[in-house]
Formats: sequence, C-alpha cells, structure tokens
Amino acid sequence: MSADDAPTTITPYPDGPLLVRGEIELRTPEGELIRPHRRTMALCRCGLSVIKPFCDGTHKAAGFRTDD
Repeated sequence: MSADDAPTTITPYPDGPLLVRGEIELRTPEGELIRPHRRTMALCRCGLSVIKPFCDGTHKAAGFRTDD
C-alpha cells in the first residue's frame, strides 16, 4: 500500500488537538479550500488558537482538558 492509498486517520490527543494524518479536504465555513502545508496536521479543539483551524499549542498554557 502506498502513502496515497493509506487511510486517513484522526486521533484526538488527551488535553490537546486532533491529529489528522492522510489526505483530507479542509474548508472554511464559507466553503473556501484551506490548503494544508503537510500531510499530518494538528487541528485546534480548545478554541483558543490564533491560527485556527490549526493548533498553535495555546491549549497547554490555558490548561485545556478533555474527557478522553
């Protein structure tokens, strides 16, 4: 199986972002395509990142906690 055939996975990290590996199509609420800069990306789930939808690590300083 080549990298292009690998399944896309989304892994929620405890007290952290959603780590997305593989090919996805990410869009703004208006439908505009957001081009990721790499095949693996961290998506914010604390809501505090200044580079949303991507994680910038702000969750650590803010003490963000998840239930998982």
